[in-house]
Amino acid sequence: MRRNTVGDHDEAQRSGFLDALAAGRLPWEAYADLTAQHWFVYEALESAATTMADDPVVGTFLFPELRRLPSIESDLQFLYGPRWADHLFALHATTVYCTRLRDVAHRAATGFVAHQYTRYIGDLSGGQYLGPAIAQSYGLPGAEGHRFFIFNGVDPMAFKTHYRGLLDTAPWTRAEQDEFIAEVAEAYRLNIGMLAELQTRWGQR
Repeated sequence: MRRNTVGDHDEAQRSGFLDALAAGRLPWEAYADLTAQHWFVYEALESAATTMADDPVVGTFLFPELRRLPSIESDLQFLYGPRWADHLFALHATTVYCTRLRDVAHRAATGFVAHQYTRYIGDLSGGQYLGPAIAQSYGLPGAEGHRFFIFNGVDPMAFKTHYRGLLDTAPWTRAEQDEFIAEVAEAYRLNIGMLAELQTRWGQR
């Protein structure tokens, strides 16, 4: 899986928009916009988790401590105030992303786990650098405004090792393995598209 998706993974990691946010070169509204787009993505992903909870494979990949939607909503309330929902607006690329996610994650374990892996393992990897950098650049106090990046009670390295062990032992056929790998690559491309539209929207100042 790593061999077949390394190019897409590296491209996602090189997002100019995220680099600009980490360096504080964009207004705080750009960060708030990213948080809003995350709301749509994680609402789609975590609703799929509820739908697929009884699937025997998906069940082994469900970890309540990974849920991000409550943290995202806390961040949005801090950034926008109590009427934060009025500020939610899905970009075109976000809508495309969520449409694909809902299509595959609600009907097959391979689709669900592919999108779960891409989001949460990314949050526990590069997100652990990005969160503190954004907090410092925009003067966010304590955990306020960037709870999305904080996984209480989770050791990122240990969890990623455990998660990859689950992937190695998933009872999938070769065809299902190929389907999973292809969907991971698609999930990376969809995320890249969302970040590219955010970059176009806010520029790099």
